[in-house]
Amino acid sequence: MARSDDDDDPKAKLKDKTYLKELRKLQAELCHLQDWVKHKGLRVIIVFEGRDAAGKGGTIKAITERVSPRVFRLVALPAPTEREKSQMYIQRYMAHFPAAGEVVIFDRSWYNRAGVEYVMGFCTKEQHRQFLDLCPTFEGYMTNAGIVLIKIWLEVSDAEQARRFAARIDDPLRQWKLSPMDLPSRSKWYEYSRARDMMLDATDSEHAPWFVLRSDDKKRARLNCIRHILDQIPYEKVKRDKIELPDRSKKHAYDDQATLANRRFVREVY
Repeated sequence: MARSDDDDDPKAKLKDKTYLKELRKLQAELCHLQDWVKHKGLRVIIVFEGRDAAGKGGTIKAITERVSPRVFRLVALPAPTEREKSQMYIQRYMAHFPAAGEVVIFDRSWYNRAGVEYVMGFCTKEQHRQFLDLCPTFEGYMTNAGIVLIKIWLEVSDAEQARRFAARIDDPLRQWKLSPMDLPSRSKWYEYSRARDMMLDATDSEHAPWFVLRSDDKKRARLNCIRHILDQIPYEKVKRDKIELPDRSKKHAYDDQATLANRRFVREVY
């Protein structure tokens, strides 16, 4: 990644100009990847997990803002309903798995059982143990079936998480980001650390490895994440047919703006 003179310090935050320039390049590559996924009929799942306030939402937005939502589908499931609780645990996630030519991004996933459900007591210790035992086998079936599975854990430091939570509390534009689980997760920092470590030990496999993304610097994290995704899926630029804009036909022409004269218009405040 190109750096300006002001970015010689690897710990310095990127200038907006540098960040946006690099982001645009990577997003253009994501568009090429999108064409390749459609062309080859690939099925891709990207799992995002991490501590609360680790920057999952902003990272996902950087990935998806320039690609088609019909190819890059975002799945962020709410808490399970009573009916879903009676199903096999993985069942409600499988319903959202990709068809040919799709990339599904899970903003939180079946790994809820290894994280928030375990730490907050929403599942039993036996259910947690069974999940860690069975998850690698389940993911083996996925990858054997041809699904490309990319798992990314966003890791934010103690100090940075505290700063982000404080910013959410004080900023009315961010308060909606505070979920009922956020503040308890802050007090249970070490419980989440142990749950993370157990999850990584049990489910970091050759066929479905975990990659840890440090996310204290949001801009660098987003760029590194997109670069990583591009590196995980070998792709080529698909040749597109040349597009020419057709001339407007004069047939059936009429003053189509005059017919709007007496309609209700949005007040132009700006």
